[in-house]
Amino acid sequence: MSPYHGPLSSHLRVYEPLEAFSPEERARMEHSLAGREPGRRGLETAESEAALGRIISSSGDPFPDDDAEFTRTVTIDGRTLYCPSQLVLRAGLAAESVLTTAPTPLATVLLPAPARAKHQERVDRIASEPGTPRINTRESLWGIPFSWFVLFHEQDATEVVEEADHVQTVRITTTWAKALHRARFAVANLALAAPEMNLLDELTSLTEWLEEFHPDSAVELDYGAVADRVYPDESPTDVLLGIECLAEGDMTGAAAAYRRLASRWIPIRQLARAS
Repeated sequence: MSPYHGPLSSHLRVYEPLEAFSPEERARMEHSLAGREPGRRGLETAESEAALGRIISSSGDPFPDDDAEFTRTVTIDGRTLYCPSQLVLRAGLAAESVLTTAPTPLATVLLPAPARAKHQERVDRIASEPGTPRINTRESLWGIPFSWFVLFHEQDATEVVEEADHVQTVRITTTWAKALHRARFAVANLALAAPEMNLLDELTSLTEWLEEFHPDSAVELDYGAVADRVYPDESPTDVLLGIECLAEGDMTGAAAAYRRLASRWIPIRQLARAS
């Protein structure tokens, strides 16, 4: 079965040391790592094929079960960090979004009531575990939010994954401390220079999310398949320049940075509405 790619999706992930997770989460990660093909490529393929299997299943249940969980790892300075996929919790949140935004007849077809009830039992079981569950992964379809780029700088570790003359993905990684410092810096400057910007609200929410994680964590931006359309990409630099120009009162420089971002990303976001 060939990998299922679906809409262009990108991910922002936080990788934490093992001690940051509850015993229950550790057990799920251990189970998900057992028997999996090593390496990121094997994991991405397995996850895509599992998603496709749920979509074409004749059961009418699109939700992932406990066995659909995956765990990514990175090694930084000799230490292994972990990012569980948490598909059960994320699917529950996605279902809530569909139910509140989509027309009721469509939502009922996409998410049959019996399947929703069965999945809610899984969510409730995880939510009842000791500690407050936090979501280590954020996903974006048809483009990358500009707020995500604030967390990364040009000099951060970058991995370009290529195959058959195509860029499969680009992954940028930085430390939790640097990402949080950059987010707070941007929030402070935008609050003074452009408090009406939507970007400020997005960054405030992003900062609060980052603050939930272990200080020895790492943060990764995974472009996914959209990388083949934009890489090499200077978006992190353009976002930083735009914020610095706003802080200095340089509206011309800020506008130029936004134009570069818009010319790069608006055509991709328009694909979401393409027939």
